[in-house]
Amino acid sequence: MTAGWRWSWVGLAVSLALAGCLPAVNPQAPVPQALVPSDVAPTRLVVVLPGRGDDVQALRDSGIAAAIQSAWPDADVVLTGLGFGYYMQGRAPQRLHDEVIVPARTRGYREVWLMGASMGGMGTLMYDRAYPGDADGLVLLAPYLGDRTLVEDIRTRGLMQWDAGPVPAEVNAGNYQRELWRHLQGWRNDPARTRSVWLGYGADDRLAGAMPPLAALLPEDQTVVVEGGHAWKVWSPLARRLLAAAGPARLDAQRSP
Repeated sequence: MTAGWRWSWVGLAVSLALAGCLPAVNPQAPVPQALVPSDVAPTRLVVVLPGRGDDVQALRDSGIAAAIQSAWPDADVVLTGLGFGYYMQGRAPQRLHDEVIVPARTRGYREVWLMGASMGGMGTLMYDRAYPGDADGLVLLAPYLGDRTLVEDIRTRGLMQWDAGPVPAEVNAGNYQRELWRHLQGWRNDPARTRSVWLGYGADDRLAGAMPPLAALLPEDQTVVVEGGHAWKVWSPLARRLLAAAGPARLDAQRSP
């Protein structure tokens, strides 16, 4: 990695810090992860990406694994420590793919889902951009979608009328937000993708203003807004509710020709 590339991500550090989503990690180490196995024979896996300041232990304490397995008893859960340092390298989606998703696929799961809160929601979308459709489903919990100026521009113009500009040669701190929204624009013509994306957030979440353009891309009943703010005490119950709604019968019906 060149010095110029490394420093191009300093702007991302600032924007995430302002959003309250800056955990401390060692990106030279393997991506931390912990398996929470199902009590029954597992048929699917949910990989959880951390939010503001979270590490694997914080995810354990959040109750997210129990919430997932309450809705999906047949799901193994992997809690990850894919913190800010991996994004700073510019390789978070690749590291997630190579170190978490690919090894998981070898264990023979019928489905692999990604779930992320705040920064982890952004990471979930970045993964879908880098590896379109590789995850069988996405659960987005108050995802960080960019700075207020960009979001307001998109809300004012409308996402489908908003112009992302020329496609850049590389994604960096100066354009990653626009490239996420460019990717989301493509969902309008990809109903198979939107049928397997679920969004939840609290009405008082500080990032709530960015959610309507994303929610408009999804089937109406795949967005859930509840009382509360930007915290796992809101997100864990939301995750259970979203996964219960995205249960196996409905998912199988969506995939039928």
